[in-house]
Amino acid sequence: MHHPATPLAHTRQGSLLGSTDDNLHVYRGIPFAAPPVGALRWRSPQPVTPWEGVREAQHFSAASWQNIDYCLELGGGDPGRFSEDCLYLNVWAPATHAQPLPVMVWLHGGGYTIGAGSLPPYDGKQLAQRGVVVVTINYRLGHLGCFAHPALDGEEGERICNFALLDQIAALKWVQENIETFGGDRDNVTLFGESAGARSVLSLLASPKANGLFHKAIIQSGYTLPDTPVDKALAQGEAIAAHFGLQNATAEQLREIPADAFWPLEGALKPGPVPVCGDAVLPEPMLETFFTARQHPVPLMIGSNSDEASVMAVFGVDLAEQIQKLRRERRLGLGLIKLLYPGVKGDEELGRQVCRDMAFTTLGFVVMQAQQRIGQPCWRYWFDYVAQAEHDTYKNGAWHGNEVPYVFDTLTLTEPARQYVNEHDLAFAKLVADYWVSFARDASVANDTLHGPLRWPAAIKGRDRLLRIGLNKHRGFRVENRFMRARLALFRRVMRHHVTLD
Repeated sequence: MHHPATPLAHTRQGSLLGSTDDNLHVYRGIPFAAPPVGALRWRSPQPVTPWEGVREAQHFSAASWQNIDYCLELGGGDPGRFSEDCLYLNVWAPATHAQPLPVMVWLHGGGYTIGAGSLPPYDGKQLAQRGVVVVTINYRLGHLGCFAHPALDGEEGERICNFALLDQIAALKWVQENIETFGGDRDNVTLFGESAGARSVLSLLASPKANGLFHKAIIQSGYTLPDTPVDKALAQGEAIAAHFGLQNATAEQLREIPADAFWPLEGALKPGPVPVCGDAVLPEPMLETFFTARQHPVPLMIGSNSDEASVMAVFGVDLAEQIQKLRRERRLGLGLIKLLYPGVKGDEELGRQVCRDMAFTTLGFVVMQAQQRIGQPCWRYWFDYVAQAEHDTYKNGAWHGNEVPYVFDTLTLTEPARQYVNEHDLAFAKLVADYWVSFARDASVANDTLHGPLRWPAAIKGRDRLLRIGLNKHRGFRVENRFMRARLALFRRVMRHHVTLD
């Protein structure tokens, strides 16, 4: 007998038994595609086989295979058990609603190699309590999520390499089919993500296969690394096969490699933090799509953090060496850079700021201009809030990923933040989460202003505006005009030149 306090949802694939959390209905571990195992490895996600009776949806599923140590240290916590059978999503929905609610679909970060939709920072409770339906998803990671090899080429009648992106598209199709059952509005879906999740959002904005599946998007700390060309991906796939003793491998032989054998690969065999361009999912480089303003026409929010270069140092990038390299190669003109960064002393600090702006900040400028060209609004932000107890630890500002528990209002669930946050930090997180929900609820071509502690206007045509969030050590909000305009305009030209050359 069904207990009335336990929510039941009827999807097109079958009935689900969820759980309650205060005034919310929560469903965990919902399959949105068939398990991508055996013959379905490195294939487009296939439909779920419908089930009879009621399926329990009270526990998170397994995450895709990954490096547990990296995820604990950098990815947001313990993703639990791993499996190649990982295509599941989670839903937080208000128990009662008078009308269909905005939907927010989250794509986690982790360089396409770590992470899961179940991690504590992405708990959807606080956002859902603001009157939205929150969906977090898993997708295939590492070489299971992005792989090319001549033996697989054209198996489905077209070239497919970006299986992770196709997983995300399959989840968005599930939302279109089923979200009304959970009280969501299928015509108001916001796609949002951070780091590799943000890069995925950008890729789906450029993918013909994702058109019409979402209606607005938020890009948190997306990066400008170029996509991997398909010929390079094919060569890497052959090298990986050779590593496993499979020269001239068949598709069947490749699919017999154990799923957990891929993530320890290092050096040139390591999976990259970007998708492949040149397949049916991403026919051209993502940056090229935005430089030519051919992205899907939806309202966007985009921003980055004040110390994004922190993530480069973690991956062994010598920031001072980057400036010394510019000096040796006489690229960009070091004199011009010093003019653009007045008062910045020493190669380490100059490298930190230049690398941050070239790899992260400039992307917001590029996307803003692309949006203006197609008549779509773009809200830009710069996140610089540091918890009061951590100003010495984060002396250069907010690290890569630091904004996530503010966006989700999950500081008390997130390590190590939960150990040191105070009431002021928690109150600030509530304001940030309010802005994100306001975007999901209200952003449109007709409405170019978000309301919160401060009116946040979009950077519509002819206006270069940005909301500073945090103002490190001042803890406030401020709208700025022409933020870093000269620097970002220069780096945009440099990026455009390199994309054209490639």
